[in-house]
Amino acid sequence: MKKIYLLLLLVSSFAFGQGLKNKTDKKQFPAEILEIETFQKELNREYKTEEETPLRGSNFKKFKSHPFFPIDLNYRVKAKLVKTENAVPFEIPTSSGRTKKYREFGKAYFTLNGVEQVLTVYQSLALLDDPEYQDYLFLPFKDETNGKDTYGGGRYLDLRIPQNDELIIDFNKAYHPLCAYNATDYSCPIVPQNNWLQLPIEAGVKYQDIWFEH
Repeated sequence: MKKIYLLLLLVSSFAFGQGLKNKTDKKQFPAEILEIETFQKELNREYKTEEETPLRGSNFKKFKSHPFFPIDLNYRVKAKLVKTENAVPFEIPTSSGRTKKYREFGKAYFTLNGVEQVLTVYQSLALLDDPEYQDYLFLPFKDETNGKDTYGGGRYLDLRIPQNDELIIDFNKAYHPLCAYNATDYSCPIVPQNNWLQLPIEAGVKYQDIWFEH
């Protein structure tokens, strides 16, 4: 991936999201809201920067900002991370028909909207040689918003290996693969079927015609 969003992922230890009534309560959760707003601003900044954007031609010139779901801390969850022992590297198919090498790091168990869920997190073998990203985790997922409010191929989350077995998953920072905006220049990992959630994740980046002005 061209740009990895790694924004303030080590957060305070109190509970997030569960039972939150005010989706944008900045007074009660100022650090968490700021973290998400920073992600949104950085994503828009990158897409407006010619050296970093995946957009080409008129799409780049017309781009103003991404549409986002309203910030909702119910979609910021604590997960128990169970590490996969002796993980064997494998090839993930990509949108271009090629493959990229990953290995399974572990499984994240959490509850969302009262339902127990599990997602697999991965490590890119290409990043393991880079000291800056050796603790980087890749979480691709699909959900029931795909093809409606979000890109049909799913979305991604970037995480860091936690110091313990507790992993914060904030779907408010879910973003689309670059190939969603430029399938010619980018080859993006296809979401494995085990990471297809059977519920809508109404958080993070949306994918609509309004992501640029006609």
